[in-house]
Amino acid sequence: MDPMSPAPDAPVLPADLTAAIVRAGYYPALVADIVAAALVHEPIHSHLVHLETTFDRDVVRRHITVLVLTPTRLLIAHADDHADEPPAPQDVATATTESIPLSAVRGVMLTHVVESPSTYVPGSLGREITLTLGWGTVARLDLVPASCADPDCEADHGYEGTITGDDIALRISAAADGEDALAQALSFARDLSAALGQA
Repeated sequence: MDPMSPAPDAPVLPADLTAAIVRAGYYPALVADIVAAALVHEPIHSHLVHLETTFDRDVVRRHITVLVLTPTRLLIAHADDHADEPPAPQDVATATTESIPLSAVRGVMLTHVVESPSTYVPGSLGREITLTLGWGTVARLDLVPASCADPDCEADHGYEGTITGDDIALRISAAADGEDALAQALSFARDLSAALGQA
């Protein structure tokens, strides 16, 4: 049996999404199955597959994120190397899916990194982006000591800060991930933004 063949009752993923999952190379049969299981036969309007490798002391960990846009939902699938202490006698992966109604997605933020902005070519949009999606599950609180205008003041003014919704952030670079990955990320961000405008 082909390891990439879905279970008999699972939806079949589009060929371009399956190819992107296979290209990422992180247990593609597992990742394809968890996405298909969460899809529940809805059509896919757009998708983005992002593989990230991180270094934790002497351990290399891989992490894949698959974003899928359907007519009603944003589906997010994560799979990564499970961190066991002490290390497990065999490899272990953890896979999670989250389904968010489009009406609950609060924002799509794109941060463009542009080298040599003085020679920027119109329409190029830079060589790196960070795609941040928020739907209210996670908020980041940044606190700093508050101060006053008096440079000699030694009083405790408490803290001030900001709360930022930051449910997921993916950094995609043309240098690290390739031009196609950057174009796909921009396309997915546009598709999701357009869908939110209609939700």
